[in-house]
Amino acid sequence: MNDDRSPAAGSSLCNRRTFLSATGAAATLSLAGCAGSSGGGSGESATIGILNPMSGAYSTLGPSQRAGAEYAVQEINNSDEYSYEIEPVYYDTETTASAGSQAAQQAIQADGADYLVGAISSSVALGLNELAASEEAVYFAGGAAVPITGEQCNEWVFRFETNTAQVAEAISGYTVENIGSNVWFHYADYAYGTSVYNRTSMRMEETSDDFTEVGQSSSSLGSSNYESYITQIGNSNADVAVLGMTGGDLVTFVNQAADRGLTEDVALVAPTMAYKSTRAGTGANSIGTYGGVRYDPSIDIGDNQAFVEGFKAEYDEVPGSYERTGYGSVRLIAKGMERAGSTDPADVRDTLEGGEFTTILGDITLRETDRQATNPTWISELTEGDGEMADVNILSKTEGEDALRPASEFGCDLN
Repeated sequence: MNDDRSPAAGSSLCNRRTFLSATGAAATLSLAGCAGSSGGGSGESATIGILNPMSGAYSTLGPSQRAGAEYAVQEINNSDEYSYEIEPVYYDTETTASAGSQAAQQAIQADGADYLVGAISSSVALGLNELAASEEAVYFAGGAAVPITGEQCNEWVFRFETNTAQVAEAISGYTVENIGSNVWFHYADYAYGTSVYNRTSMRMEETSDDFTEVGQSSSSLGSSNYESYITQIGNSNADVAVLGMTGGDLVTFVNQAADRGLTEDVALVAPTMAYKSTRAGTGANSIGTYGGVRYDPSIDIGDNQAFVEGFKAEYDEVPGSYERTGYGSVRLIAKGMERAGSTDPADVRDTLEGGEFTTILGDITLRETDRQATNPTWISELTEGDGEMADVNILSKTEGEDALRPASEFGCDLN
């Protein structure tokens, strides 16, 4: 596990964890030292462990998620709207569950973090779910697989990231009714990929009598050669291929599919096809493909445009979906502390649970039943743009209430 903490990690913080770890005379000294910051009010701080894949299979995505979180910290600490300062500590999850858990433990036990944000790999996020519960730390997950706020949910885990079931609602019906009903599924063989397959195939079957699953295949995370799968799809009667992949896996698959002419005969649809990182990696090869949309900087809802303008001024580029997740997750923690009037994670947890908040995806609720944000979703076609990346042409929107089915259907009910 690579420790790449920022200088902020060196701050000596008085908090619940440092006090509880003291005993005897040391406890008395700890209490005295914390007396000035133990209650609500200006000057109190909270430590957030920001955990991103800066190496490993998702190392091309981690910096974007981190940039969004960093921008949120900067905005919160420089704003009069918030009474509490955020002390961030940054770690690399290395895109592995073991490194992610080690990073989180270090943030909690060594740095005194009561809050965790991040991870992109759903397998990493699921490991952090268990740790958050055992350590009683509020965790905003950055992975999209359904079980994070589904069958493996717990009261300490929230998610501003849009899950695969929500995106499945946006892409499933539209795909079989407007793009093609003979569908091949190819997915990366881990939590996120199987979640895409399970939810999308189920919703397509429920949506249309014309839907036919003509085949499925899976590949290891981080694979580099998809020729055999592309050949299988090309030799089938599929008119659509749904890809449960993201990051470099999706980029490589789309580029190889285009090089082999598959995109001329089969429409490629992926929940993350419209991501800025995917479009940057595929260039013209993604033109004519379709993607679920969790976020796009052009969307004029909530306070998104203020975020886009501020982020662009700071980084000289527009934010994408991963920046959105990092930013929105940190800001929801800050909003929760402000509304609770406390930095204690149990107080903030109770305030966030079932809470309604204005975000860059509009007014959302962190559902009481599973702590999942009720985000809207969209489906888009990628079209020729002015630069090297394809443009996102939004075709249809699914409102937040319609995109998220009952928590009990996903195996979670925290009522």
